[in-house]
Amino acid sequence: MAEQQSSSQGANYEGGLVKKPLIISENEGQENVAAAETGELRFDDQLQAADPVQRIKNGFKHFLTNKFNKYPDLFHELAQGQHPKFLVFACSDSRVSPSHILNFQPGEAFMVRNIANLVPVFDKLRYSGVGATIEYAIEELKVENILVIGHSRCGGITRLMSHPEDGSAPFDFIDNWVKIGLPAKVKVVAEHGNLPFEKQCDICAEEAVNLSLKNLHTYPYVQRALKDKKIALRGGYYDFVVGSFKLWEF
Repeated sequence: MAEQQSSSQGANYEGGLVKKPLIISENEGQENVAAAETGELRFDDQLQAADPVQRIKNGFKHFLTNKFNKYPDLFHELAQGQHPKFLVFACSDSRVSPSHILNFQPGEAFMVRNIANLVPVFDKLRYSGVGATIEYAIEELKVENILVIGHSRCGGITRLMSHPEDGSAPFDFIDNWVKIGLPAKVKVVAEHGNLPFEKQCDICAEEAVNLSLKNLHTYPYVQRALKDKKIALRGGYYDFVVGSFKLWEF
């Protein structure tokens, strides 16, 4: 009886806890959206919002006003299915969202974001999440481009370059993951070991992109698509210090 009563109120049960869904209505927070449209709500104000719930509400309302309601035909089409042209690997770093720096619109890019934008070699027993994404993007979505984006001042690359080789690494998941990039580190140290550490990290960020592009060739789905000339692989490097973007073919 209690469960039926809660369900009628729009709540749901998960692990014995009653969870009430947060519904953001069309008109709620409209004054904040209007302020954002007129420029009164500055970007800094948005980032520094004290109330995280209100920040989420404001963000969704801004999306509704400036995207969803403004382009109904696009979102009606997307509701029927997705047909992205790009599979994008990017870093989880909060400063390098591909949707912002490359202005990808809804439906354009199938994305993977992880520490240091790394792609491991094909392995059915490990990193199945990455493998599943690549397989789905190529076999089901028929993407035509794979883009791997590195970036300046990457914490994952810094960790890779300072990774102890004596087995004393303190992080369980982080150190195990960044070891994917060890071939890039070895190359940088061998060719640029005389440079300052920060400069080596910058070079390694680009080398790690090339390594990931190389590793993509180990996936049978990628191999078939390349053989049939149905896909192109590219690397990119975003420098948010100076505001530049490099793009290259692999």
